[in-house]
Amino acid sequence: MPTIHLQQALALAMQYRQAGRLAEAEAIYQQIIEVHPTHADALHFLGLIANDAGRREVALDWIHRAIAQQPDNPAAHSNLGTIYDALGRFEEAAASYRRAIALNPALAELHFNLGNSLRKLHRSAEAISVYRRALELRNAFPQAWNNLGLTLGEDREFAAAVHCFRHAIEIAPQYPDAHYNLGRTLCETGDFDGAVAAYRRTATLKPDFAMAWSSLGGVLAKSGRLGEAIEALRHAVRLDPDCADAQSNLGEALRRAGRCQEAESACQRAIQLCPTHAQAHSNLGSALRGQGRDQEAVEAFLRALALNPGFPEAHNNLGAVYADQGRVAEAEAMCRCAIQNAPNFTEAHENLGSILMDQGRFDEAVIAYRRALELDPNNSDAKLGLSLILLLRGDFESGWRMYEARKQLGEWHQRVFSEPVWDGGGLHGKRILIYVEQGFGDSIQFIRYASLLAKRGGEVIVECPSPLADLFASMKDVRQVIARGSPLPHFDAHVAMLSLPLVLQTDRNNIPNEVPYLLADTNRRELWKTLLGPKGECLRLGLIWAGNPRHRHSQTRNIPAETLQRLLLLEGVEFHSLQVNPEASQASEFVRGTKLRDHSARIRDFADTAALMMNLDLVISVDTAVVHLAGALGCPVWTLLPFVPDWRWGLGGETTPWYPTMRLFRQPAPGDWDSVIKRVAEELALLVEGGNPHPQ
Repeated sequence: MPTIHLQQALALAMQYRQAGRLAEAEAIYQQIIEVHPTHADALHFLGLIANDAGRREVALDWIHRAIAQQPDNPAAHSNLGTIYDALGRFEEAAASYRRAIALNPALAELHFNLGNSLRKLHRSAEAISVYRRALELRNAFPQAWNNLGLTLGEDREFAAAVHCFRHAIEIAPQYPDAHYNLGRTLCETGDFDGAVAAYRRTATLKPDFAMAWSSLGGVLAKSGRLGEAIEALRHAVRLDPDCADAQSNLGEALRRAGRCQEAESACQRAIQLCPTHAQAHSNLGSALRGQGRDQEAVEAFLRALALNPGFPEAHNNLGAVYADQGRVAEAEAMCRCAIQNAPNFTEAHENLGSILMDQGRFDEAVIAYRRALELDPNNSDAKLGLSLILLLRGDFESGWRMYEARKQLGEWHQRVFSEPVWDGGGLHGKRILIYVEQGFGDSIQFIRYASLLAKRGGEVIVECPSPLADLFASMKDVRQVIARGSPLPHFDAHVAMLSLPLVLQTDRNNIPNEVPYLLADTNRRELWKTLLGPKGECLRLGLIWAGNPRHRHSQTRNIPAETLQRLLLLEGVEFHSLQVNPEASQASEFVRGTKLRDHSARIRDFADTAALMMNLDLVISVDTAVVHLAGALGCPVWTLLPFVPDWRWGLGGETTPWYPTMRLFRQPAPGDWDSVIKRVAEELALLVEGGNPHPQ
């Protein structure tokens, strides 16, 4: 082929390649090679065309042949690196880029490409150095700033990563990848508002980018904006029904919204799309846990860890389930694994604090909670956990104040009214609404504060669950009781029931403890008297061995029914079961061949229980709402406490300032109910002989 014809052929081949007419370009280069077998440019371009067509092994051969003819061509070495990179042969790619840089050290793109290969080889320190060199050569290089940020983020250098992404955006405001990566990094730092803004900007620039919508939904869920989260995630799924990340994040948002069955379905769909999706398995575990299916949850978390052994979220979630199951040593180990893998994982520190508290290791728990609050000063769970330790230790001033953090938690019964929150000011002639916000036991304990508000001249209205309505109506200082869900009358101010100790500055010396502050209905009391029959010489004793099975500490609070056999063998005692709901079925089994009488079929609400109690000499119970009821009625009550008690019972002693007629029996060691029951039996034997059930 004459020289002039060669140059024309090369030019025509280049035109064809630039126009995307690869087959025609390749044919011309092949003709050139037939005439000039060592023509470096033709060999090089044949390699590029083969690569464009996805024939990468063929492309490697052509470019190696080109380099053999022209070893000092930096472009050929660079393109060779690109092909090796596409094949996943990152070491060879890095070597090719280094050779290209040696030939042309001033070209920023070569350093950028080398940095990318090193990053894929997880050689982050080298990658960071190379990216920085690329930026020294060309500072206005947004892709290099972006990838430097990614590498720094992978090393958990989040502040430096954020700086890089912001610099990339400053150079190229329309660069969606930089906005997206900024959002991911801000999410890692806990700046959820900033992450939301970054993801929204990404979605604006790239509306069909399903992962932007998925990540937006994920961070909205973490920040508690569940309605917006679910909407964003459903949009992500519409854009890409096969996006496992979107399905997994949707599952987590639905789980946080309490829609655990829907959450399970979304997570299962994510796993179907990607069986190795560790996050989806972890989110599935959370959805299963939310349905009370703890063993299935454990299996899901273990599967997530099998797929990703260093997955801190799965370690933490597994620790939470183990804690619920009473497997505290394993729970602690899981949380410590999470922290080892992610030292700044706030939720793991908070969860560790809760687990240490459950073991009675309060000083360590305080350290864990305070570390969580250092990482996230607004972490309500950590504040609440720390408040319970403060209250348990008797630091009421700090404890009540920090206990207000409960209002930021999703499970709190948030009420929104146009009327103001009562701040402790004058109440003369004003109607004040106290609304129940927590469980039955807390409500019975703290309804006592209604009397203090009445003494300040307030007309007290109480909103409560219907099982408490008749009971609370017995208080002479309560003007009106409204069952939750019924229309409320006019009122001037409102207050959450368990905020009253803070507003009224309660300490151990001024707890309002005059009893009875609740009364049993006279007619019901007489009915129970008839039902029980004539009282003989025996001591009449009410018995409860199990509380709410859904309570987080039910496994440590409740006593196995068979453990109570020692009590039922006592002579001179007539036993009456006060168990209701699921535990009542145990009583029907338990009653055969014993002196225990089961009244569950006749107990409709707390007013019935109160009337029955007033016909008994003594109530013995684990820590349930019934002990508060007995104490509020002024009935003698013995409360059986686990080794780590609820905050209200303090850390020692047999009496409590909350209830003058209550006596506390504490486990001497975790799980040691046998010692407690033995001591109770001994005290009962003395009582039968003429002792006093009231505390001294």
